[in-house]
Amino acid sequence: MEPVEQEIALDEVTLRRFRGEADFPEFFRVIEESLEHLRPWMPWVAEHSEAKTTAFLAERPELWESGQDFTYAILLDGAIVGACGLFRRDDTEENGREIGYWLHPAATGRGIATRTARALAEQAFRLPGVDFVEIMHDPANLASAAVPARLGFTEYRRRPAEALAPAETGEEQIWRLRRS
Repeated sequence: MEPVEQEIALDEVTLRRFRGEADFPEFFRVIEESLEHLRPWMPWVAEHSEAKTTAFLAERPELWESGQDFTYAILLDGAIVGACGLFRRDDTEENGREIGYWLHPAATGRGIATRTARALAEQAFRLPGVDFVEIMHDPANLASAAVPARLGFTEYRRRPAEALAPAETGEEQIWRLRRS
């Protein structure tokens, strides 16, 4: 059994490992429809393009196999409505992982991000040596802050961060959940 599942069923929501080129048309369309919703908080939106999306999807298999980044398409009733990941950044402590997520605006307000983050935390604790999971966001992004708060994460710290997206404040709020 792999330490991290390739598909995770959560009622009408499924987290599914990206399928490369096969996911491109639908995933690209969902990003296009979500640009204005994501622009305030996601720096990558400023450079969004077909080439960037193609490269993103092409990198997923190698990152998955290396254990560096487990990225999933978020599906609602079988349709892609966002993306999420469990990953380790270069500055992440060895025994920790980070969770990230975004949703199409039509999929927000339904608890999908919360269920997604819970499932990813459970996957993280299946990995050998992982003692904690973090969620990071700009403190002004109240919707993102609600997710870790609902799941029992505690605010671990705040630190200066370069404001790369229009609504970012130049600070990063970091929430942490420890293995129980």
